[in-house]
Amino acid sequence: MTDAVVTIADLSFAYRPGQWIVHDYSATVEKGGIFALLGPNGRGKTTLLKLLLGALKPTAGRVSVRGQIAFVPQLFQVSFDYSALDMVLMGRAKKVGLFSQPSRADEEASLAALDRFGVAHLAKRPFQEMSGGQRQLVIFARALVAEADILVLDEPTSALDLENQLLVLDRIAALSCDDGLTIVMTTHHPHHALAVADHAMLMRGPSDYSVGPVDEILSEENLTSLYGVPLKRIAVEHGGKSIETVAPIMSPRGRRNRREESGATIEWTA
Repeated sequence: MTDAVVTIADLSFAYRPGQWIVHDYSATVEKGGIFALLGPNGRGKTTLLKLLLGALKPTAGRVSVRGQIAFVPQLFQVSFDYSALDMVLMGRAKKVGLFSQPSRADEEASLAALDRFGVAHLAKRPFQEMSGGQRQLVIFARALVAEADILVLDEPTSALDLENQLLVLDRIAALSCDDGLTIVMTTHHPHHALAVADHAMLMRGPSDYSVGPVDEILSEENLTSLYGVPLKRIAVEHGGKSIETVAPIMSPRGRRNRREESGATIEWTA
């Protein structure tokens, strides 16, 4: 007996007749799970998210969603000088009601969400003046106070430095494990999917995809075929534990090759 909150059944979509973006896709996302969508640019990841969100209507097949969805976009820009707290309070809009003001309880919930993501001290700072990583955490807080059941994340670590990538991934895992939220995310980083996701979909083309548990589907063979470059699953020791990650294999090229061929050496002096 499954507890699917998202069901994709024989789903097809084309912007123009016969030019399929996705064709006959089927998958389920279980309650509380993290489901990652991977694939090169132009393979339909964003289109599939729009179908899940109801922003696009399927050409054929269906998408069924059980629960409320909150969307965390890749880049979030605002036209007005809202504070971080204002941005999070907007997530309470459906609960506040039309022509009403946020209550003290709404503000406390928003501050608690900011604190949950480690940015409560930035509550009064203008959103536009914050770093990319800080903005992303504020938008996560906004999604959290909306009390959604499902979070849809479009490239949640895009344009973030390594420290903020790890911070965001840690929060994603916590939202699933601690809060029981279901998460669907796109990513260009297979090692991120391997680190936090339960299941993944590899999108190679309109009718060419595969779905499965990350430990199985993110094999070296599948990833190398998906991206067209050699990738390796590597086991490393960290914090007393053995964990696996994914890394591309890059051959020396360009300046380094020319330097080696010429026999040049580099000397370092204090």
